[in-house]
Amino acid sequence: MKKPHVTLTTAERTSLQTLVKKGAVRARTYQRATALLELDRGQTLTAVARTLGVSYPTVLAWRAKYRVHGLSGALHDQPRAGRPVVIDGPQRAKVTALACSTPPSGRARWTLRLLADKAVELGYCEQLSHTQARRILKKTRSSRI
Repeated sequence: MKKPHVTLTTAERTSLQTLVKKGAVRARTYQRATALLELDRGQTLTAVARTLGVSYPTVLAWRAKYRVHGLSGALHDQPRAGRPVVIDGPQRAKVTALACSTPPSGRARWTLRLLADKAVELGYCEQLSHTQARRILKKTRSSRI
C-alpha cells in the first residue's frame, strides 16, 4: 500500500470507528467517516470512490475538507447560504387560525389575497404574499382554502 492520503490521530480514528459501528447516523456522515478511515488505512482515492459508490472528485473534496477544517468540518456540511426565514412558527399559526376563522362580512370564504392582506393589517407579519399564504396553509392539514 502507498502512503496514506489522510493521517488520523488515534482519538479521531477511535471516534470515526465508533461512529461507523453505531449505525444510527445519517448516510452522508457514514460515507464520509468510512472514506476517511479507508484513506487513513492507505487506500487510494479511486478505490475508496469505487467502494462507496461516489465519484473521485467527491472523495477528493472530503479529503480536502478534512485537511482544512478537521474532522467535524469533513463529516458535516457547512450551513448553506440562503434567504432567512421571514415568518416563524407562531406567525404561521396565526395565519392558519385566521384562515379558519369566519371570513369578513360580504365574503363567503377567505381568498388567499384577502388572507394575506388581513394578516399584514393585523400585524402578524410585515409582509405576506398570497403565494406564501398558500404555502403556509398547504403545510397544515386544514382544507379551508
